[in-house]
Amino acid sequence: MEVSAPPLIEMAEMLEENGSVAAAPEAPVDPEPPSFTMPPAVEDEEGELPADFERLWKAAHDNPHDFTSWTDLLQYCEQESHITASRRALVAFLARYPLCYGYWKKFADLERRAGNNTKAEEVCEQGLQAIPLSVDLWIHYINLLLGTLDMNLPESPKRIRSVFEDAVAAAGLDFHSDRLWDLYVEWEKEQGNMRNAAAVLDRVLKVPTQLYNTHYDKFKEHLNGHEPKDILLPEEYEELRTLCRQSQKAERAEQAQEEEKERPPGEEEPATPEGTDTEELMQKIREQVLVQRDKVYQDNEGEVRKRWHFEDAIKRPYFHVKSLDRLQLRAWHSYLDWEISELNNDPKDSNQDPNQAASEGLEVTAQTQEVSEDLPAVHDDHRVRILFERCLIACALYEEFWIRYIQYLEPQSVEEARAIFKRACEIHLTNKPNIHMQWATFEERHGDLTEARRVLEAMEKNLPGLAMVRLRRAALERRAGQLDQSEALLQEAVADSKEKPMLHAFYSIKLARLLLKLGRNPSRARRVLQEALEISPDNDKLYLNLLELEVSGDPWASSEAVQECVTRALAAPLAPHTKILFSQRGLQFAEDYSNSIQSVLSVYEEHQKLLKELGGTKRGAENGDEDSEKLSKSDDGSAVAAQIPPTMSHVPITTPPPPMMGTDVNAQASYGGYSSWYQQPQYGSYGYQNTWNYNQGYYPPS
Repeated sequence: MEVSAPPLIEMAEMLEENGSVAAAPEAPVDPEPPSFTMPPAVEDEEGELPADFERLWKAAHDNPHDFTSWTDLLQYCEQESHITASRRALVAFLARYPLCYGYWKKFADLERRAGNNTKAEEVCEQGLQAIPLSVDLWIHYINLLLGTLDMNLPESPKRIRSVFEDAVAAAGLDFHSDRLWDLYVEWEKEQGNMRNAAAVLDRVLKVPTQLYNTHYDKFKEHLNGHEPKDILLPEEYEELRTLCRQSQKAERAEQAQEEEKERPPGEEEPATPEGTDTEELMQKIREQVLVQRDKVYQDNEGEVRKRWHFEDAIKRPYFHVKSLDRLQLRAWHSYLDWEISELNNDPKDSNQDPNQAASEGLEVTAQTQEVSEDLPAVHDDHRVRILFERCLIACALYEEFWIRYIQYLEPQSVEEARAIFKRACEIHLTNKPNIHMQWATFEERHGDLTEARRVLEAMEKNLPGLAMVRLRRAALERRAGQLDQSEALLQEAVADSKEKPMLHAFYSIKLARLLLKLGRNPSRARRVLQEALEISPDNDKLYLNLLELEVSGDPWASSEAVQECVTRALAAPLAPHTKILFSQRGLQFAEDYSNSIQSVLSVYEEHQKLLKELGGTKRGAENGDEDSEKLSKSDDGSAVAAQIPPTMSHVPITTPPPPMMGTDVNAQASYGGYSSWYQQPQYGSYGYQNTWNYNQGYYPPS
């Protein structure tokens, strides 16, 4: 989309957004966000809507893909401070643009200012269902709960902790999720749960984030500021305490032997109380704790270092309708390539520097690095999915990333791939026909013809008039064995396009070929083309397909029909070179299948007269004076596939004409986009190039 959004209120907050779906290391979750339903607008008692609301509302709905129209409406409602208007506008806007997390925050704040705390919570929950990757929206939701819940109630801390766990499970593995982890730690400290705070710090030490080193510093500070038994799990504390005591006893025994040699005779060793945890012992426990965490920290630092340049190359991790430049798109592709290569653990590129590759936008495979048993493996399927989900926030309007995610998921789970198609087509890419048709193909390939039909029908209803969608529907029915339904769809398209001659001719050719090739009904096919010629008498493609129909029949019975078709084409308002080619085709048919030399000579004389009438250049070509390479060029300058070798210039071409129509390559809504299906440029593929030299041996010069 090329529409640039105007400066939005709180746009600065968007610069901090980094969408990520992630799970806490202990409990990975599926990154697929649940489907969400917008909360209905709640009417209040403020009476009529503001004066300009209806005008701005109509402008937004008349052109729903114009982001500026929506932001104008939302800014107006905010300026008017009208709750009903704001609700209605926000509900409609967020149903279309659910990844704009800033407007979910605005919606929640609107309800909170109106005293609807429950409604504000519901809005946040709806927003997090739509975009569970938003660190900022999770923090906003938690702060809302902290400001509205009565923390004296025993269930309130439990609910807050539960929301924190949901937050770190959904967004905690984001490279920029440090603020969420810090908020969790500080809240546990405020609750007096030092052990819980240490456990949260322990978890984040294993997560590669931008501020990974600060988390380690905070862990050290927390450890040194409290007794180890107050922050460590009882099992770990007892294990370390026993280990340190044994080490301390061994040191004291060795020290005692040295001191005994120096002690005066008769003086005994001072007694040490049994079971006493001295400060020296506590310090040894702290040192041992840090020895264990330091290994985790070093491993995590290695993971951060490998990702740093990939993350640094991403300049806009939040959603916006403004187009991304090529470097940004390449950065996302490069990051995905690298993460998938880590999953595959391919050693062939182990010498490639990941930082250099990230800056160059290349596919890389990072050096294999050992991960300690305490650190969960980050190069797994879950990590790849997280990155895809993050990518689909910034690149939600780009089909290529949705398709790439689907191709990654489909071998693992058809249902998960189907869910991604649903999200892409029904929320973010409602006006992109290519991905909808790929969805229909996906469903047909997996045997769900009903869903494939529904997808195509919905696409045609949303964007009426797309020829490629109608053709896909007809092809689907044909493959399903419903030839009558396929024919009916094309007949309907022919009937509905009579006001558009080019499109009408296109559908008529498609219908005629279906009737001829599959319906085995040449008479009906002929009637369709003849009716189309009544509407488009200057369309050479219709004459060409009618001629193909006639020459493909019984040569003994169709001679008259072929010459009649040629005569009709010569009388039509067609270009001179086109008429000459039709005349040549008629002459070649007469030469190949006529029963009398008189009829051949008659056609030949008519052809010579036409050459004289339309100019001498074509006569020269007929006599073999023109370069055959020039005649083999198509309208667009591309060479025709069937070239005549110089040694064969005097040999008649007997190869039958190739099919008129090819494969649906380009998805365009116009008739011209399908020209390759029924247009033979210069009709060269029939083998007419310079084919008339051999006639010089049969016919006298005119």
